[in-house]
Amino acid sequence: MLFHVRMNVSLPTAMPADQAAKLKADEKALAQQLQNEGKWRHLWRIAGQYANISIFDVASVDELHALLTALPLFPYMQIEVMPLCRHPSSVRDNDL
Repeated sequence: MLFHVRMNVSLPTAMPADQAAKLKADEKALAQQLQNEGKWRHLWRIAGQYANISIFDVASVDELHALLTALPLFPYMQIEVMPLCRHPSSVRDNDL
């Protein structure tokens, strides 16, 4: 199942810089692992914002929920999820 996910991150201004750096490094490592596994298919930064648009390819809504809640930055995110399905006018046969 494909999901369009928008993640807006809002770290507390009072968070110590070393704590923020550790969270970001841990987040990057997990995001790259999930991309290598094929679960986090696309990841785009939204210009001028601490936010991203991502496409996840997972077996179920429950799996997506588990992945998102495991992200180190999850407590500081506002997340919007939209399930996706193939459009009948798409010319891409391999993007299911």
